[in-house]
Amino acid sequence: MISAADADPDNPPLTPQSLAAMTPVARVRKLRRALGLTQEAFALRYHIPLGTLRDWEQGRSQPDQPARAYLAVIARDPEHVRKALEGAGGRGGVGGECYDEAMTGSGL
Repeated sequence: MISAADADPDNPPLTPQSLAAMTPVARVRKLRRALGLTQEAFALRYHIPLGTLRDWEQGRSQPDQPARAYLAVIARDPEHVRKALEGAGGRGGVGGECYDEAMTGSGL
């Protein structure tokens, strides 16, 4: 069976180089689907720009290290992340007033 697969011109075996060039299925898509959310709902709930989320899911870009850490926190406890972000008061900033105060120097 292996020799038949090797001989198939329409489906050659993967080389280490071709495997490295492949884009893995976006983990963020798996996470979003596991939560039962549309792209729009996930982006809104977790304050991620919709275009960025779409780029991640379609393999046009990859989340950087802080974004990967944030996604790992969402994966571990999505409900607490949602509740924490509700405290931002819809102001679009992660952390709301505490974040704003810390950034202006008056909160710490």
